[in-house]
Amino acid sequence: MLSKVKVPEDFTPKIVSVWREGITRAQLKHDITAGIIVGIVALPLAIAFAIASGVSPEKGLITAVVAGFLISALGGSRVQIGGPTGAFIVIVYGIVQKYGVEGLTYATLIAGFMILGMGLLRFGSLLKYVPHPLIVGFTSGIAIIIFSAQIKDFLGLQMPAPPSAFVEKWSAYASYLHTINPWAIGVGVGTILMTLIFPRLTTRVPASLLAILVSTVLVQVFQLPVATIETQFGDIPSTLPSPHFEPISFERFRELLSPAFAIAMLGGIESLLSAVVADGMIGSRHRSNAELVAQGVANIASGLVGGIPATGAIARTATNVKNGARTPIAGMVHALTLLAIMLVAGPYVKLIPLSCLAGLLIVVAYNMGEWHNFASVFRSNFYDRAILLTVFLITVFFDLVLAIEIGMVLAAFLFVKRMADIMQVNVIAEPGNGEHLQGNLPNGVMVYEISGALFFGAAQTFQEVLKRTHQKPEVLILDMRNVPLIDATGLYRLTDVVKQFVKQGTAVFVTEYSAPVRVELSKSLVSEFATLHPSLDYCLKKAAERIEQF
Repeated sequence: MLSKVKVPEDFTPKIVSVWREGITRAQLKHDITAGIIVGIVALPLAIAFAIASGVSPEKGLITAVVAGFLISALGGSRVQIGGPTGAFIVIVYGIVQKYGVEGLTYATLIAGFMILGMGLLRFGSLLKYVPHPLIVGFTSGIAIIIFSAQIKDFLGLQMPAPPSAFVEKWSAYASYLHTINPWAIGVGVGTILMTLIFPRLTTRVPASLLAILVSTVLVQVFQLPVATIETQFGDIPSTLPSPHFEPISFERFRELLSPAFAIAMLGGIESLLSAVVADGMIGSRHRSNAELVAQGVANIASGLVGGIPATGAIARTATNVKNGARTPIAGMVHALTLLAIMLVAGPYVKLIPLSCLAGLLIVVAYNMGEWHNFASVFRSNFYDRAILLTVFLITVFFDLVLAIEIGMVLAAFLFVKRMADIMQVNVIAEPGNGEHLQGNLPNGVMVYEISGALFFGAAQTFQEVLKRTHQKPEVLILDMRNVPLIDATGLYRLTDVVKQFVKQGTAVFVTEYSAPVRVELSKSLVSEFATLHPSLDYCLKKAAERIEQF
């Protein structure tokens, strides 16, 4: 008889834990209500994100339905809402331009398996080490690119699809300014105003939904010459496509690895950031590895049905919480609500003006920019400013994938430099000057205190400081009480220094080291040339005895 397979706690979906705890009828009602509201809020955003990404609008809806349901059903957060997000627009648009929609589908699938692998390998806790300036940099950069991408539809310009590069895009806009459509601008500005002002009056009706309804009705009733989803993309399918997959060549797979990795990294970071924000709002704690597994499965499923990448959506998750949601049921209802709208209201969705969607995305871009965080980091130290501006500028003017890669490498190098800068080697006692110790030291004894991690970045500094010692003491004591760790390079440099002193007739003692450092010292060649002892008093006693012998 087969025994039940027990799923580890950090992989258990929150819906399972919630079900075991029990859900009250009142809470179930709140979750269903919140799910319906968020589903309505997500409708225009899913369509707008798809169009801005360079794909047809139904792909956004398909992603929100399929991926959104799976993220809530399998995820490690109680209230996470998943689906297409603005963060992916830059990557997806670039992939579509270079590899086509088919390439995007495969990149989404590959990214899904990458995220799934990160979750299964328990990388959820590692993503929190991505530097904050890097996140703010690429988030603000993405916001600028999203805003730039909306100018064509917002102004109603009669032009082909603009280039993907930032400078070339604005140059193309300038060339077609004579085709500006005042009616499109009016619809776009009205959408922005309604989106910003209406929430101050009431939160019962989503402002984005109201803006879409008003804009669509005005355009249809007065037959305004404004482009709509129907005029550009045709009808929206009212059914979900069947899963479909065709094998690809290894060469194609290799080409798509880099964009897929960017999708995976961004999706993982965004989903966990959203889950952390949600935790703070409801006083809960998400399971990061379960969340990554759910994100991976959701992106695989989205790719199989022709959708686009999905991740946790911070704004929709916050809306979910504010409307009373406390369990994953709300997220599942949100996906089912979108499915119902897609099946029933498809013929009406195609009437939405493109300038209205552009207005919504301009508001999204502004909110996404985190400009207060940008200003805060910019007022910080030089190192954080360097990471922020590097990632921001590369994201805007070159490529998001390149920005993340260079940002991570730059952050690592700057961290190493900062850690190396705080490493110090100080003389705490020398002949005739033993105020830091009990009593004066005899002539011929020097004590150095090493402070900071003795790792590859600081090891060279350590060696140079000690080699600049012009005196040749009879006894050299290295106090390592303030050394939290030592790596192979640090051991190599320490051994080299000790060997040099021993060669000139100096006895070397290494003392006051921590347990982890002792383990490394005992395995190295240092122990063959120096005396290792954890007590400074013992080393001082032995040093005095050696001086007396001479």
